[in-house]
Amino acid sequence: MAHSEQMAPVDATWLRMDRPTNLMVIVGVLKLAGPVKVKMLEKLLAERLLGYRRFRQRAETRPAGIWWVDDRHFDVSRHIHHIRLPGAGGDAELEQLVGDLASTPLDHSIPLWQFHIVEKFEGGAAVVARIHHAIADGIALMGVMLSLTDEMHAMAKMEGGRRTQKADDEEDHDGALSGLFAPVAQAFKMGSKVASPLLKNVGDITANPAKALDLIKTGSGVVNELAWLLTMPDDSATSLKGKPLGAKRVAWTDPLPLGEIKAVGKALGCSVNDILLSAVAGAIGSYLVDQGEPTEGVEIRAVIPVNLRQQMATPELGNSFGLVALELPVGIEHPVERLFEVRKRMDVLKNSVQAPVVFGLLSVLGYAPKMAQDLLFDFLLDRTTAVMTNVPGPQFQLAIAGSPVTQIMFWVPQASNVGMGVSILSYNGKVQFGLMTDAALTPEPRRIIDNFGPQFEQLLYFTLMDESFGEAEEPAVPPAPAIARKPRALKAKASGRRSSVG
Repeated sequence: MAHSEQMAPVDATWLRMDRPTNLMVIVGVLKLAGPVKVKMLEKLLAERLLGYRRFRQRAETRPAGIWWVDDRHFDVSRHIHHIRLPGAGGDAELEQLVGDLASTPLDHSIPLWQFHIVEKFEGGAAVVARIHHAIADGIALMGVMLSLTDEMHAMAKMEGGRRTQKADDEEDHDGALSGLFAPVAQAFKMGSKVASPLLKNVGDITANPAKALDLIKTGSGVVNELAWLLTMPDDSATSLKGKPLGAKRVAWTDPLPLGEIKAVGKALGCSVNDILLSAVAGAIGSYLVDQGEPTEGVEIRAVIPVNLRQQMATPELGNSFGLVALELPVGIEHPVERLFEVRKRMDVLKNSVQAPVVFGLLSVLGYAPKMAQDLLFDFLLDRTTAVMTNVPGPQFQLAIAGSPVTQIMFWVPQASNVGMGVSILSYNGKVQFGLMTDAALTPEPRRIIDNFGPQFEQLLYFTLMDESFGEAEEPAVPPAPAIARKPRALKAKASGRRSSVG
């Protein structure tokens, strides 16, 4: 007899958020060094992934809601495919393939996932994974992907099948922002309670944002956060915003050394996450300047998923995260000044209850008519330019089927009309940036992603040049030399002194 269980409301929200121009599918890439035993790789991927029942279930809509139902005709060959890249078969071709797959809907008549094994990739192989957001969020799916590796699979067997994921250094992985917010249970409860009357009036609110304030009578921090989300102004108008058409482009950087980022953060009195977000803001600002667009006073709003699971807990499937809205000061050219501004804004968010409030809202939306859900998300996200995710990975080498995993990348989906997704992932002592854009808005994401490394190099340069950083709570910002406009010159100048901060 087929097993079935009702889908959690928040998971149903993400399932119903699919649009032809923005699919709710998380895309990941694993690069494997050769030699790779392809048949063994496929066998182990199937065996280990199907240990999770959810990957053998399809989503079925019933009058009483949406249910996960065992697929009686499950056939793994419909989910794991083989492909070889054309031409040189390198990163450029892999980026094209990932973009094409990210633009292609999953088949909703079968379980909502698909893997492509890219054979003969740079002497090894690559695995492109696509998993629908309704199955799990980024933190949970990182646990799934890690469970496919030889090391984590062996550990799970030794522990009786219990799957665990432990961050290498909790302090350095605040990029996931887990456990940093005010009481989650209270905020979720209040957020859900207040969201219900708002959804009943969603048409009036989207037409007249001030209507939201009339419906909110209390002055609690929880309700104030919800009021802010419903009345926040638009972020700056740039070429990055508009109506996506659905054709996706992806790009990724060469990894940056995590040790250097930690050292610079310590010297400047900032977290690793502050530095990474500041680098993203600087890269976007540089791109806009190259486009001939004005940047003075320009701010790009990014929504950032926040893990609401307890730290160190086993990540279970499903969605358990909220969202916070961060305005990135892309118009601040000086790298240190921009970094301190990002730190200040992140400190404010860490003391807010915005993330659990949004989680409550997402849960309530799972019960609401889809039309109300779409109206509210369009209303909120039209004031946003990007989605940004920072996920911590293990800081040691992994392998699958005996082949070392050399790189891990992923891209989160962009909801509504958002046309840009920025992903940051740490693995094996390095940090990886990934970018996904809509081709109609940003056809060449490589022009943005190539600025990420040089933006960090600017901060490294200032750290090396001024050892007084970190001694004061708010160090003085040094004058910006011409180097701020020529970041690629930094690597040669800084390389001789890097050991002083390592």
